[in-house]
Amino acid sequence: MTTPVCTFASNPTPYPSFSAYVRTRGTVLMRTARSLTANPCDAEDLLQTALAKTYVAWDRIEDHRALDGYVRRALVNTRTSQWRKRKVDEFVCDELPEADEPPAADPAEAQALRDAMWRAVTRLPDRQRAMVVLRYYEDLSEAQTAELLGVSVGTVKSAVSRALVKLREDPELTPVR
Repeated sequence: MTTPVCTFASNPTPYPSFSAYVRTRGTVLMRTARSLTANPCDAEDLLQTALAKTYVAWDRIEDHRALDGYVRRALVNTRTSQWRKRKVDEFVCDELPEADEPPAADPAEAQALRDAMWRAVTRLPDRQRAMVVLRYYEDLSEAQTAELLGVSVGTVKSAVSRALVKLREDPELTPVR
């Protein structure tokens, strides 16, 4: 890998310390730029842009021991700006593409699953069954279920949680694929 060389117009740089910094740290900075982009050419462009920004701010940078952090931040900010400005191509077509619809479920399978679910619910203890029916079949909130049954919201939460565990473990219910 070659060390990036910064050339600014035809004038030699008025900051010899900048040139020395680029010569000594260029490979490390290029590795950072490569980690931010998928394309090596884009990484070179990104590094050149970040180094140009650093060059412009060179006399304002007070602590030259923290230059790597400054350049890394310039790399990340520049890459973020590029990402935000990316162009999304739109293609005009005569017909709209049809969405791939999933195959219709077999009504008999759906009914068999509903029947199996109801049988599993009826095997729950009375209190858990009442809470599951009110929460999921009647679509009541936890607070409404608690008020209707005269128990605390925490009791509803824990009982429904235990009931759902039992339903998940029921051998008659198979996972939906």
